[in-house]
Amino acid sequence: MSVQNSVEMTVEELSEKMKSGDAPVILDVREYFEFDLANIDGVLIPLGELEMRLYEIEQHKEDEVVVHCRTGSRSAEAVQLLQNNGFKSVRNLTGGLNEWARKIDPSVPVL
Repeated sequence: MSVQNSVEMTVEELSEKMKSGDAPVILDVREYFEFDLANIDGVLIPLGELEMRLYEIEQHKEDEVVVHCRTGSRSAEAVQLLQNNGFKSVRNLTGGLNEWARKIDPSVPVL
């Protein structure tokens, strides 16, 4: 599925931002069981619940938000949803948590 106006962020870029103290808001749109197995301390709102739970992240409409899932597909859908709801700076984490595990933190299980 292609997403219009989607801007990607690599895992390397996110890692650097986190290390420098300039971390964006991290939104994890995977399911609860996936989050319990492995996460990078993002806000968990599964994709299927995101539209009805937007109020939980409403205060971040002007902030940089990086959305991730396992591989980048669900998060691409979430990016579009957030953009359609007025979020200004939303980026999709390229390759998702699996890419994070491969390139940044091998202790994170690849699911």
